[in-house]
Amino acid sequence: MSVDFATVKRVARLARIAVSEEEANRMVGELNGILGFVEQLSEVDVEGVEAMTSVTPMEMKKRADDVTDGNKAADIVSNAPVTDQNFFLVPKVVE
Repeated sequence: MSVDFATVKRVARLARIAVSEEEANRMVGELNGILGFVEQLSEVDVEGVEAMTSVTPMEMKKRADDVTDGNKAADIVSNAPVTDQNFFLVPKVVE
């Protein structure tokens, strides 16, 4: 796949990027170089190669997945004007 001048201008217009004629001509070569490199990468045999997230093996730190109420209910409602059993009491607004 290769990119021509018209394609660069069309993509720039779709992206709403102002590109001069000189910049578009330069981008044709740059984009074709990038696409050539991507084509080279697709030729590499990666059969049996496991995906990596880092160059050094590391294990993610994990915490225990315990479900709790946070033991903060009293702290949360402490500044409320009126509460009942750790619930906020508000005036009725719909009849």
